[in-house]
Amino acid sequence: MGMSRLTSRLLAVWLLAAAGGACAQDQDEPPPPDQVFLYTAHADAERVYLDFDIRDGFYAYRSRFGFGSNTPGVALGAARFPRGETHTDEFFGEQEVFRDVFQVAIPYRRSAPAESFELALELQGCADFGLCYLPQEWTATVKLPPAPFLGPGSIDASATGDLLPVDQAFVMNARFDKPNELTVAWQIAPDHYLYRDKLTFAVDGRISLGMPTLPAGVPHTDDNFGDVEVFRDYVEIKIPFARASPDAIDVELTAGFQGCKEGSICYPPGEQLMSLVLPATSEFPAAPASGSGSELVSEQDQWAARIVNGSWPQLLGWFYLGGLLLSFTPCVLPMVPILSSIIAGQGTVSTGRGFALSVSYVLGMAFTYTVLGMLSALAGQQLQAAMQEPWLLSAFAAIFVLGALGLFGAFQFQMPTAIQTRLSNLANKQKAGTFAGTAIIGALTAAIVTTCVAPVLVGALVVIGQTGDVARGGGALFAMSIGMGTPLLAVGASAGYLLPKAGPWMNTIKAGFGVIMLGFAIYLLGRFLPPGPTLFLWALLVFFTGVFLGAFDPLPPNPTPRHRFAKGIGALVCLYGALMFVGALVGGNSVFEPIPRAAVTQSGGGAVAVTGPEFRPIETVAELDLALAEARAAGQPVMLDFTADWCISCKEMEEYTFPDPGVMGALRPFLLLRADVTDNDDDDRALLQRFGSFGPPTIAFFDRSGFERTNFKLVGYVPAEKFSEHVTRLAQL
Repeated sequence: MGMSRLTSRLLAVWLLAAAGGACAQDQDEPPPPDQVFLYTAHADAERVYLDFDIRDGFYAYRSRFGFGSNTPGVALGAARFPRGETHTDEFFGEQEVFRDVFQVAIPYRRSAPAESFELALELQGCADFGLCYLPQEWTATVKLPPAPFLGPGSIDASATGDLLPVDQAFVMNARFDKPNELTVAWQIAPDHYLYRDKLTFAVDGRISLGMPTLPAGVPHTDDNFGDVEVFRDYVEIKIPFARASPDAIDVELTAGFQGCKEGSICYPPGEQLMSLVLPATSEFPAAPASGSGSELVSEQDQWAARIVNGSWPQLLGWFYLGGLLLSFTPCVLPMVPILSSIIAGQGTVSTGRGFALSVSYVLGMAFTYTVLGMLSALAGQQLQAAMQEPWLLSAFAAIFVLGALGLFGAFQFQMPTAIQTRLSNLANKQKAGTFAGTAIIGALTAAIVTTCVAPVLVGALVVIGQTGDVARGGGALFAMSIGMGTPLLAVGASAGYLLPKAGPWMNTIKAGFGVIMLGFAIYLLGRFLPPGPTLFLWALLVFFTGVFLGAFDPLPPNPTPRHRFAKGIGALVCLYGALMFVGALVGGNSVFEPIPRAAVTQSGGGAVAVTGPEFRPIETVAELDLALAEARAAGQPVMLDFTADWCISCKEMEEYTFPDPGVMGALRPFLLLRADVTDNDDDDRALLQRFGSFGPPTIAFFDRSGFERTNFKLVGYVPAEKFSEHVTRLAQL
């Protein structure tokens, strides 16, 4: 049973206490342990009962009890204890202990006939005056009632057709392996199975559970539920949690489940209750980086827990708010000029029509997010990454270039007069065609443009992928999409006021939106082109935008302030475009910093500027395991960064977060690994699935022992200061 031994310090205390005459209150020598921890054992058809009677002035540690069977064919389940009392111990900290009289019940299962079995018992306790006994290992013979077998030769209850009680068919145990992780395990009887998607977990509120990490199940075709995943034999589930205090906490765990016996009955949905003691921890931070007093639970797990545990109004409200916040990120902002271009292309547009067009666009976008998100989670694949193939991005870029040329007046698409007449008559009867087209554009651009993965999105995808709850996960995705589209609705509603109704100004507005559409085409090409050529394309666009503003046009004889202002702005834009040309030639890759700092420093004779930490590339799961083994041997924590060329938030991290001096210093103890999943090949998908990730930007962390700290996982862009605090906190564990 492998109970840990006391340290030499504890042994010394025992010897000193015995030698020095530190006696019990009523005798000169301490009594032997078998006279202190008295017990009797008996059994009924389902459980073994141990009745303890501990001598006054002594106590036993709950965490030091262990039970096992030394008889083949008899297996014990998880012991059930009464609630003990809290005791602060010099050696083990705050513990739950038992005194006086109490009973422990242990479910058991027989897989072979047996009239009795040998019970193995481990325990450890102390005296109030300071003496602590060494761990004790005792055995006792427990007589069993007649077994419910139908005849001789039976080996297993499942072979005879007998039905096991549910708590013997599915024996649950739970433990706290880490200060912020709960492990729940089931020992499943032969020829029985548990449904993967029927497992639920809840606690009494003293701690807050995150999203469980369920292993992959075994595919099974079920008469009740169709094609499902099930668990057989043994399964462990890891659940991160947040705690409000570093002190020991009593926790009541409720685990919901449902299972079946192969070729026989299905048990009704049931629950198992277990009382646990969360030990005190020294790893609880005095001032957490999260800004709260609770142990860290990753942001995506918090969003997933809101889906699982919240009511429908709470779920929709939280994810609408999350989508509204996402609407101001670089992943979503490109949709604003697209929608504006559509409205501008309509010419004179009323407020009502502009709003209706934007509603169509947002609903198309929401449809894409909801459907593709659900399919992605259920299939376990990166559907959005598959939408980033260079040929597909090039095709969309070409469409935007053609649209821009059309706005510039370079050409017009003319259909035969007969077709134009029929379409005009149809449009007079209903306007649905334009709205449907706008919705289709919204659906397509959502798949191509907004490919960033944020905690809000990951929370919904995790719930769908791990629990199969498509309704709640899909509802969360739809509410998030509507939140993301809310600013777009404002753009549509205001278009009637912001855009001119008629006249020459409309040509200028259309040309301006043509420039925006060209910029969007470059944005798409930049997903797979190297940084240098991409910056060169931006330089061309910016320079010719300055020309369009009149940088090189002569002023009229009597120039107005507007003419002078436009020419000045055009000259500045051309100058910035020229700087971008130079930047592209000297290795620049940023539109906002075309001349890299390293180039400026080198030209001044100084040292080359540091652009960011160095990452070790990882391409396969095998390479990752090798790197983790090396770091574990060196006692080094690990950070694994998932990135891709088409990931905008990844580029933000590389440009603004990683080069920050504070972040560079905080990352110094870490082995830095990077997995580039741009190609989305089998190796990339295997790496993503290893961490249950739906795409970049995702950053996973491992402690010095090589264990993944799932509650530290980051998804989405993180500012430098917050990232530095986050990493520093992990490095101290």
